[in-house]
Amino acid sequence: MSAARPALLFYCQHSVGLGHLVRSLALAEALAERFDVTLLSGGARAEDIRPPRGVELVALPALGMTGDGALVSRDAGLSVDDAFALRRRMLTDALHATRPAVLLVEMFPFGRKKFAPELVPLLDAAMAAGPDRPLVACSLRDILVSRGARQEAYDERACRIANRYFDAILVHADPRLARLEDSFHSSTPLRVAVHYTGFVVPSGAPAPVARRGGIVVSAGGGIVGGPLVRAAVAAHRARGAAEPMRIVAGPFLPDDEWRALEREAAVTDGLEAVRSVPSLRDELAGAALSISQCGYNTALDLLRTRVPALVVPYAPVGEDEQTRRARTFEALGAVRVLDPARLDGDTLAAAIDATLPFRPRALDIGLDGAADSARLLERLAGDAEAAA
Repeated sequence: MSAARPALLFYCQHSVGLGHLVRSLALAEALAERFDVTLLSGGARAEDIRPPRGVELVALPALGMTGDGALVSRDAGLSVDDAFALRRRMLTDALHATRPAVLLVEMFPFGRKKFAPELVPLLDAAMAAGPDRPLVACSLRDILVSRGARQEAYDERACRIANRYFDAILVHADPRLARLEDSFHSSTPLRVAVHYTGFVVPSGAPAPVARRGGIVVSAGGGIVGGPLVRAAVAAHRARGAAEPMRIVAGPFLPDDEWRALEREAAVTDGLEAVRSVPSLRDELAGAALSISQCGYNTALDLLRTRVPALVVPYAPVGEDEQTRRARTFEALGAVRVLDPARLDGDTLAAAIDATLPFRPRALDIGLDGAADSARLLERLAGDAEAAA
């Protein structure tokens, strides 16, 4: 650890896809310009994910969520309870070892309720440091998940935890497009300062891959990508392989679905299947059309590359985060949207034909969220130290 820079401890838990981890890595890269960063990662590990230079990555025993929301252990031989016990020790050990100036927690308490058994003890330990305690901040994406009938109780609980433990909330969005109060409604006033940083995107400009043209289909981490993948294969056949199609299935697409996709690709002209690519953004920069869900990172890749894009939001019952994001960007002329309830091969084939001539509008939105977050946390930590 550098003696010249303060330490920052960053907790991230990706549960279904890789979006939270990808965003956190982009943020950690910028934070490492100003802090000694330790990133505590609690989700399933993907082989092609590497920490940025200057960031120490600590892999916690992996926990995740199934498609129906059940919490499961991703480490063979460890039950969920065993994993939590080990993770609690690792979190508090990291806090005591790094003595951070900043403790940054991704999503909680506005999400990750099932991880409260490890996060509340971590926050208690941070508070116990007294005058030397770290600045405690929350890292939030643009839109929170809707909780349906449980929304009021969920938001009240989140507000109480935030008011008790947190000093700042960083919303990684352009406030002209998304504000915290759009998806968070507590009766109790939120007393924590809310800062809008702009969207967080990986550093560098998109660099198109050598292979240009064709359709790129991407399913995020893949664990819930099966319906989109199957519809894409059917649409490719229905269109008579008019354009080559490359499906980036995601590292977590269930093995049986991946094997089925490999078989389809082996016998279908113009169809290629890969688990992952070094940079989806670079793949999109060289494509004639993108078909994808509408997670935070994918949506921003679409905006930055300005590829003609057809998005099919992931929208299980009671969850509208991706749909809201998709409709916002559709209204601004940046993407086209296909209702997931209508997703099948024929409908997708027709939507492909309609979207290929589409030319998305360039949007003037804040995309410097990673660097602005780093500057903000450096200033807030300095102010807190001066006040102490």
